[in-house]
Amino acid sequence: MPPPTPSLLVSPVTALWGVGSERAALLARLDIRTVEALLLHRPHRYEDRRNVCRIAALRLHEPAAASGRIVAQGVKTWKRGTRSLFEFILEDGTGRLHCRWWNLPYLEDRFQVGDTVLVYGKLCLLRPRTIDHPETEVIEGGEESSIHLNRIVPLYPLTEGLTQRWLRGLIWRTLNEFTGRISDLWPGLVLAGQPSREAALRQVHFPTGLPEAEAARCRLALDEFIAFQLPLQRRRRNLQLHAKGLPCGGDNRLIRPFLARLGFKLTEAQTRVLREIRQDLTGPHPMRRLLQGDVGSGKTVVAACTALMALESGFNVALMAPTEILAEQHEHNFVQWLRPLGVPVWLRTGNRKTTGEPTPDLSGTRCGAAAAPAGTARGPSLFLGTHALIQPGFAPAGLGLVIIDEQHKFGVIQREELVRKGHYPHLLVMTATPIPRTLGLTLYGDLDLSVIDAPPAGRGRVRTFVRTVESLSKVWAFVAQKLRDGRQAYIVCPRVEEEDLVTGTKAAVQEFERVQESLAPHRVALLHGRQTTEEKEQVMAEFRANRLQALVATSVIEVGVDVPNATVMVIENADVFGLAQLHQLRGRIGRSPHEGYCILVAAARTSEARQRLRVLEQTHDGFRIAEADLQLRGPGELLGQAQSGMPNLRFGDLARDLDLIQQARALAAQLVAKT
Repeated sequence: MPPPTPSLLVSPVTALWGVGSERAALLARLDIRTVEALLLHRPHRYEDRRNVCRIAALRLHEPAAASGRIVAQGVKTWKRGTRSLFEFILEDGTGRLHCRWWNLPYLEDRFQVGDTVLVYGKLCLLRPRTIDHPETEVIEGGEESSIHLNRIVPLYPLTEGLTQRWLRGLIWRTLNEFTGRISDLWPGLVLAGQPSREAALRQVHFPTGLPEAEAARCRLALDEFIAFQLPLQRRRRNLQLHAKGLPCGGDNRLIRPFLARLGFKLTEAQTRVLREIRQDLTGPHPMRRLLQGDVGSGKTVVAACTALMALESGFNVALMAPTEILAEQHEHNFVQWLRPLGVPVWLRTGNRKTTGEPTPDLSGTRCGAAAAPAGTARGPSLFLGTHALIQPGFAPAGLGLVIIDEQHKFGVIQREELVRKGHYPHLLVMTATPIPRTLGLTLYGDLDLSVIDAPPAGRGRVRTFVRTVESLSKVWAFVAQKLRDGRQAYIVCPRVEEEDLVTGTKAAVQEFERVQESLAPHRVALLHGRQTTEEKEQVMAEFRANRLQALVATSVIEVGVDVPNATVMVIENADVFGLAQLHQLRGRIGRSPHEGYCILVAAARTSEARQRLRVLEQTHDGFRIAEADLQLRGPGELLGQAQSGMPNLRFGDLARDLDLIQQARALAAQLVAKT
């Protein structure tokens, strides 16, 4: 049920008066190729031109609009013409205002002495009154002057060759031309208290006040969120109508001895989540559930219990992880946990295919692709792996459960490819990157949500400190002391090699020698994604065995590395990383009763960088950190636009539109139910 788009709105912009091929090419740079795209070109801000200040009333460092006539202008050059300053002087009868642009001499051709110009900016000097690089607009007469003056005026993203005045006039004329021909996208829905789509488009471009502009933005954002929710809701409804859930609730014959051997009791949060999962596994429809849990909250144990339910019921289980290191960490854990129960555990990655059999003489045997059976010969099996699990060579019979670890590292299509290996198997996706509610409802609107909101008992506190580059010698002295106390440490660098001497970004290969020298005589090793599988395996095995005391690594250790004795982490150039990634990295420590220390070393030259690092220093709540990351960086950078399936939103704001997203989810469900 695609949204009905009026045919006139998909006409090319060249159908509009005043838009020839040259202007159309300029609009295309802004991704405006149709009339509809033009009307959806959102103002990036508004300027209140109802209260234009007198020049004499302008205040230092306060943004304001003023207008006047140009009484003088010119370009000054120096350093043999390589540097320049263009300046014009405005006069309005109360005073004079100097407007300056550095190294933009071509602006001289845009203005003439005698022009009436409106300027917007902040005074940087009082004597004489001066604004550097203000926004400007030449005021002309004519019938369109009312859309540029004495009102709330939209200011749009532009490209070189287009002016605010021309684009504003084009949108004004287009709205008038299409009055009565802009239909609502969802005519079957009653949107109480919301303007029509046509009214919203007019109000978002030419509002009578800022509250009206915000109401119009919300109406258009609602359309965007509904459009994104529709396929999610349609997928969910199709699953419920056409797919019958496999009976995977189990009989506890494997879970009871598994829990008895664990050596610790599950938390109330883990137990609650397992009840939700068991209810899904015994329900009429295939489970589609997202499990969120902060780093170190015990998701892997919950995944193991879920897998055992399916294995008890006679079905195979597949668990896909984004990296070989994480897949091998899972192999290490699951072989230890499930081998005593007689459950075969198979590993399949791009470089390795191994098996951990229930009998000691077969455990760890390497095998070729043909050696990995469907699992039915020796009973149900657990298959672990990376993207290799979605390759054609992997086709297990009787697949009852699919588990995706670190879901945000995979695309939606990859998730579906693995699910299609079976006949509507149950699906559990897990992430240790807490997802803000707005993103969770948007990206995973077809999934039910479970949250492990309490860490296991017996974990030591992790303290976080922000330190400057100048204090590195003290940092290394502290780390060396902890190593002497018997603990281990991670040193994380943002790059593998080719250290950037300009920005100071450190690379693991170059930093390795310096860390060796600083932490001598303790053994230090290097770990990064460009090493061979065998090299990485050997390094991790020695680090787990405490034959290595420190590990210089890239963010390859972000997920899946679990060495309880590692209680110290130094992250160099911490301001290069996002908050969520820093929190993930920090989660590698604090996995034992010993106190942990995370030291963020950064120059933090910008206020935003300092603000981000302060958030890490002040809280360990992953959800608060994720919300802060969303506010500071936006969803595209936070998750990766292409990988995560992020919608391309013009009006919606995933950082603050939770109410709209919830409303859109309900409305999309109504639309799907009617079809």
